[in-house]
Amino acid sequence: MKREQHRPAAGLPIDIENGAPISRRTCLVGAAALVGVGTALGSSVAGTRESLGSNSNSVLVASRDNAVVPTTGGQVRGYTRNGIYTFKGIPYAESTAGANRFMPPVKLKPWSGVRSCLAYGPVSPQPPRLDWQNDEANFLVPQDDGIQDEDCLRVNVWTPVLGANAKLPVMVWLHGGRYSTGSGQHLCAYDGENLSRRGEVIVVSLNHRLGALGFMDLSQWDERYATSGNVGMLDIVAALEWVRDNIGSFGGDPARVTIFGHSGGAGKVAALMAMPGARGLFHRAIAQSGPILRVREPQGAQRLAEETLNELELDRASLMELQYMPYNHIVAAGSKVISRYHGPIFSPDLSRLEDTVGWAPVNDGKRLLHPFDSEGLRISAHVPMLVGTTLNEVATNIGHPDGEAMTNAQLLAQVHEMVGQRVAEVVAVFRERTPRAKPFDLWSRIASAPVRGVAIEQCKRKAALAGAPAWLYWFTWQTPVLDGRPHAFHGAELPFMFNNAERCESITGGGPDAIDLAHRMSDTWAQFARTGDPNHSGLQKWPSFTPERLQTMIFDSRSQAQEAPDGKEQAAMPPAR
Repeated sequence: MKREQHRPAAGLPIDIENGAPISRRTCLVGAAALVGVGTALGSSVAGTRESLGSNSNSVLVASRDNAVVPTTGGQVRGYTRNGIYTFKGIPYAESTAGANRFMPPVKLKPWSGVRSCLAYGPVSPQPPRLDWQNDEANFLVPQDDGIQDEDCLRVNVWTPVLGANAKLPVMVWLHGGRYSTGSGQHLCAYDGENLSRRGEVIVVSLNHRLGALGFMDLSQWDERYATSGNVGMLDIVAALEWVRDNIGSFGGDPARVTIFGHSGGAGKVAALMAMPGARGLFHRAIAQSGPILRVREPQGAQRLAEETLNELELDRASLMELQYMPYNHIVAAGSKVISRYHGPIFSPDLSRLEDTVGWAPVNDGKRLLHPFDSEGLRISAHVPMLVGTTLNEVATNIGHPDGEAMTNAQLLAQVHEMVGQRVAEVVAVFRERTPRAKPFDLWSRIASAPVRGVAIEQCKRKAALAGAPAWLYWFTWQTPVLDGRPHAFHGAELPFMFNNAERCESITGGGPDAIDLAHRMSDTWAQFARTGDPNHSGLQKWPSFTPERLQTMIFDSRSQAQEAPDGKEQAAMPPAR
């Protein structure tokens, strides 16, 4: 889930995915060095590679006859960069405006001719990002706000080869931002070119409806809105259906689809695993730094909807005005309600969406169940799962350098707010493993421990089902940027598993150690997508998770598998619910 910062106290959460609005700057470092890599890959991947003609020595080729692919909607034209075919902004369903608002996604009407798909399409309407004035956050994680429009149901595709014979693994990325902000393009780490090239996989990212437009449950007011609380998730199902029907033309194997996501995207991964309508559309799942056990209950969802209708001065008789009023009115009203109900939205306990986020998927008992209750688990019992978190999810000093000077008294006060009278016991347990840690470092690990605790609980429940294995990881690598104050922050792993350590040098520093870790992690993610098992020759043996041993792969400068690396610390914390 995403985090907000509402006060400048040291060490409190910061919304690192909601940084400042910056024009799209994808940090294209070392592009020329990648040309040879792309050329080498072209000869190693089985499949039909399209001829690049007289421009074959160019880094980027965009021409009328290059990268044209048939889809169920019509032909699309992309471009080739460093040997990777890229298609952006491909529609997978009709616009969600007007009569389609709050309704399930509408099947795409085919177009004639060749549709240009060179640039990202519109993003879902959403409120302004938080902390946009935090200079350090903006430097660390530059973002692309995109252009908002209700015609936002788009996919982006990166592939090293075209044609139905290649049968490459497919990785479908679900962006973070709780369920209210973000897009498939809003972080430079999300660019799929380098992961596609190194992993010999197809990377797909997508946009879907967010916030009140995607998750406002109006079912109690009008039966026509029976699915309105989950249309954002139904959009993702429609995108996966598009992948099933079209990815073969892009070189992909529709029988080897991995869904993976971070923060709110990890919550979407969990939700998809508990949706009967999504069964069979994906075959592996990766949830990064957004572990949830349950989704929102209808009562809470409908309460938020009622408050939003009150803000809009609508009642049952005037409900249909929702379909045609400007979408920004609905977005603003929904945001106002969420801020009133939840105040500071982020909480270390991610197991209960009711307490930690605003708009969210709803357990309607039919289209979506609680993901890690027994009934929801059984829907995707056959799907292998990879789950993990970062060491310092919740507390960093990005934008607050004075926080590093936290005193022991301040540490005890912060921990007391979290665990009450058990403060001395908890601090002592965490200090035992790292006796030289500064007070802030201890606080950051303590505050972040419940997030890892939920990830562990997810793996326990998955393993107990004995349908498919689960693997647990912990990302502990500390960035050298900004004197190391960001630590292993929420989202710090993204440039590594996307193999974008150079592209996102403001996070990684761009040094050889970071690049090496990026190769190791992106190989791991791609291998999991390929086989359902993350083990490969460049990584120490990683056993699948068992509740008795709590096997965890530690991703750091030296990656290694350990059994219950923080067992005592987790035992000292309140259990995940």
